[in-house]
Amino acid sequence: MTTMAQIDGLRVVMGVDTHRDVHVGVALDHLGRRLGCIAVRTTTVGYGELLEWAQGFGEVEAWGVEGTGCYGAGLARFLAAEGQLVVEVIRPNRQTRRRNGKSDPTDAESAARAVLSGEANGAPKGGDDVVEMIRVLRVARSSANKARTQAINVLRGLVVTAPPELRDRLGGLSSVTLIHTAARLRPGPQHSVVARTKMAMRCVAQRGEALDGELAALDAHLDELTAEAAPDLLEHFGVGTDTAGALLVAAGDNPHRLRSEAAFSMLCGASPVEASSGQTKRHRLNRGGDRQANAALYRIVLVRMRWDPRTQDYVARRTTEGKTKKEIIRCLKRYVAREVYAALKRNNDAKTLAEAA
Repeated sequence: MTTMAQIDGLRVVMGVDTHRDVHVGVALDHLGRRLGCIAVRTTTVGYGELLEWAQGFGEVEAWGVEGTGCYGAGLARFLAAEGQLVVEVIRPNRQTRRRNGKSDPTDAESAARAVLSGEANGAPKGGDDVVEMIRVLRVARSSANKARTQAINVLRGLVVTAPPELRDRLGGLSSVTLIHTAARLRPGPQHSVVARTKMAMRCVAQRGEALDGELAALDAHLDELTAEAAPDLLEHFGVGTDTAGALLVAAGDNPHRLRSEAAFSMLCGASPVEASSGQTKRHRLNRGGDRQANAALYRIVLVRMRWDPRTQDYVARRTTEGKTKKEIIRCLKRYVAREVYAALKRNNDAKTLAEAA
């Protein structure tokens, strides 16, 4: 750790390279001169030490933090609570990193220089309100759903290799019926392959039933929180709890950080990317952005293409113009992103007014 005495009028920009156990910070002045480097533990005490050290140089204008949605989430929340301006920094380009070398102080300095140059100017997600609750419950639900699918696959594998009397009895059942039936098998005396197979099936099936109960409980909580966070969003055609939750998580607890509906569309990977050259004027598929939010927009579009008369008329018109189905879906995703952003903005404005009152 290096330090220097505070200089009156010195403006400081901090860059932080975040890790699980240790954060490395580098301070630059407003001219880009390096002032010092520090490593702190990822605890509240460590965050306080980092803030105190940075303010020892002068007034801190901004903090460039890598990984504000992962290892840097705790630090970003701490700094925001202390009234500091936090800027989300994307890790350096791989080619640049390979050319200049890799170290924690180097990455921290790169983060500070990205803020100083204006290359990084995005605000991190709030992570301190209802949307953060939705995010953590969605993580738990995704894990439970994967485990349930795994249990069903294991159970069906056991049916395939089971003795004939068990295979004939359980082979043609649906997943729900198979779990319900296998969970109630009675192995009997443990002296045969049939009995041991029944025991294995019952254990796996009971695990599946427990996961069904876990999923039902999580869904109930998600329904309640999503309705609280974005009631306007759920009123749109084709938007359910799952798709609304994915879009809310992409926007974060502070959707006002998104400057426009175009920015939200880019965040969801639904904005066309220009790929023009010379006489050729075209746009290509955007492969960036939040892929879960992009998938949510895709599901909304599919529902509307199947059931919404307005969308069906639009698809028919664009088809006659020579557009392919994939191109039409991309256009519709962009339109849905515009609707979602408007709904999120209305909800945020209403929340702000309620807090002010």
